[in-house]
Amino acid sequence: MPASPAPATGPRRLTRTLYRYAFLDEFVLLYPVYALLFSDTGLSLGQISSLFALWSLTGVLLEVPSGAWADGTSRRRLLVLAPLLTATGFALWVLLPSYASFAVGFVLWGAGGALGSGTLEALVYDELERLGAADRYAGIMGRTRACGLVAVMAAMALAGPVFARGGYPAVGAASVLTCLLAAATATRLPEHRGPAAHARGWTATLRAGLAEARADRSVRGALLLVPAVTAVFEALDEYTPLLAHDTGVAETDVPWFLLLVWAGATAGGLLTGPASRLGSRGLAVLLAGAACALALGAASGSPAGLVLVAAAFGGFQLAVVLADARLQRRLEDTGRATLTSVAGLGSSLTTIAVYAGYGTLATAAGHATAFAWGAVPYLLTAALLARSGRRSRRSRRSWRCSRRLRRTRNESPEAVRETQWNAHPRATAPPCPPVPPDRTV
Repeated sequence: MPASPAPATGPRRLTRTLYRYAFLDEFVLLYPVYALLFSDTGLSLGQISSLFALWSLTGVLLEVPSGAWADGTSRRRLLVLAPLLTATGFALWVLLPSYASFAVGFVLWGAGGALGSGTLEALVYDELERLGAADRYAGIMGRTRACGLVAVMAAMALAGPVFARGGYPAVGAASVLTCLLAAATATRLPEHRGPAAHARGWTATLRAGLAEARADRSVRGALLLVPAVTAVFEALDEYTPLLAHDTGVAETDVPWFLLLVWAGATAGGLLTGPASRLGSRGLAVLLAGAACALALGAASGSPAGLVLVAAAFGGFQLAVVLADARLQRRLEDTGRATLTSVAGLGSSLTTIAVYAGYGTLATAAGHATAFAWGAVPYLLTAALLARSGRRSRRSRRSWRCSRRLRRTRNESPEAVRETQWNAHPRATAPPCPPVPPDRTV
């Protein structure tokens, strides 16, 4: 039975709480200075690198199990727990600065990120579907990502003044406080899952989710699309300061150009509402246009080219949200968080591979060339999407013709010709072949 239209207050309560949660979850003043904290504590570059590797490994190992857990228990409870784990890790960093504390903090931070990955998307989509507003998912999640980006930019702007006044303790205390506020905000997220959703263990949920992916080709395609549009974009984001510096931008001006790039990504998130109806061909055009802007902007070698890079990042951010929305539309409630986490795992592993490839290419040819080559996977993805869009249109046209033939099988020849004549002027495809007379006795 289709969901009944929701009262206006339903989605509004969800979205307001969701936007606050997304902002607080990313408003971490430790972001710009935690590498300095490690260095000032006496850690070597190798030790710092090992901490980053431990952080990534924790997220990779816990990504899919945490998604299966979210399908077998209260998703809101996990969204409350996630920032509490992160807050504990940040408190350890500031109160007991040492390599062991930093390692434990990164494990807690990685675990918190894994608990939220897939869980938030599943909760939001199911609540919107219950309220009869699932078609608003892409726009809402786009604005959610935009809130997170704005929070990161605000944290970077405030970290300097707060650090100048109170040093690492002040920055750490502010970060712990925002995590606690995020956990408190998560308790206000609505959740209306039935008791049956919590009855299965996480292993049974994981098996059911993976079986759904194996059985449905459209689900597999949507799962592959998410890392295809996410991995390169998220990897390149880490190297934008180096690209800006290579174009001749002074070190003191690099943050301003980074702000331009992040503003482009934020704009892309805000445009997901109007773009939520894009089909495969529309998404292919979007990816191809963003890829061309990325290649041209990076290859220009001038600061003005960063405007095109910002536009490309906006297109990629928009494509990431649209790919997630396509995936959510194809999933069942019982395995939604599990398969969303599978897509997240694919994105993480592909991003690690992009890091390795980027390092090799940039060392040999420079950052501009590496960024330009980053457009190639998006052009290939756009070509595959355009091809799948043509196949989908042909299958829909064939289905409409077969349905029309079945409907007119028992009509007279004159009625059949009149039906086809009335349908053909409005159709984009040629009329269906004439229906042979029924000669059965």
